[in-house]
Amino acid sequence: MHSHSSHSHGHHHHVMDADVMSGRLGRVFLIGIALNLLYVIVEGAAGMWYGSMGLLSDAGHNLSDVASLVIALVAFRLADRRPTARYTYGYRRATIEASFINALILGVAIILIYIESVGKLIHPESINGDAVAWVAAAGIVVNGVTAWLFVKDKGRDLNVKGAFLHMLADTLVSVGVVISGIVIHFTGWSVIDPIVGIVIASIIAFSTWRLLRESVSLALDGVPEGIDVGDVERRISEVPGVRGVHHVHIRALSTTMNSLTAHIVIDNPEQIDRIVCDVKNELAACGISHSTIEAETQGRGCDGDCGCAG
Repeated sequence: MHSHSSHSHGHHHHVMDADVMSGRLGRVFLIGIALNLLYVIVEGAAGMWYGSMGLLSDAGHNLSDVASLVIALVAFRLADRRPTARYTYGYRRATIEASFINALILGVAIILIYIESVGKLIHPESINGDAVAWVAAAGIVVNGVTAWLFVKDKGRDLNVKGAFLHMLADTLVSVGVVISGIVIHFTGWSVIDPIVGIVIASIIAFSTWRLLRESVSLALDGVPEGIDVGDVERRISEVPGVRGVHHVHIRALSTTMNSLTAHIVIDNPEQIDRIVCDVKNELAACGISHSTIEAETQGRGCDGDCGCAG
């Protein structure tokens, strides 16, 4: 049996892109944290001044968003740290755990909105529509601007997607509060407030479910979304010199980096370096930047009964 195992060094362009993206996102997260923290202070003060439980509870909800942004930022900072003798993969996986925690925080926020809205349906309260609408209008600006900052990268990283959903959720909540405040001002129909709350919470829940499912899948080493194992195996098999492929394992190293380990069967051991290099280039085109390939000569490889750990 002739085997060859190596790690990919052909993803420097990916790493450079990730560094640029990470630097920009770090600034975006800091701006978002500062804007939202300032708004929480203003909203909390206004809530105490007007005696509005609605504003105070929304300030608490916005504070949870600040916490989620901080968690995501810490995860990005950890992902940038170099591997150590103890953490040989580095700390990139923190981004996956952070996306899961943020999905849970969003879930709790949705449940609290439901509870508060149902409570208001059962026990309607008279609301100072004007004061609530003006403070909520400021919330639309703050949360809307922060959500807009994350739009560009939300499709490339699960943490950014989580942050975007948090901010979009808050923007929708603020829009709902403004609309209900205006309706209450002109009609006195206070029941519109909890109805809007339930509708908004349902919209957020739909998006959050996918975020939670995706983050749980990555945490359990599921194949990342957008990668088809059958397609990857086919592309490896089509590389000249490859006769077969087995023991294929694909997982996420972080919310932006995917890895693969596989055994390939080859005819000519003298071509091993060229074949492995071609396979790695093919994998990079599939969105897999870190790969470990073990090559076996035909007829002498692992047939599944040799006891090797594949």
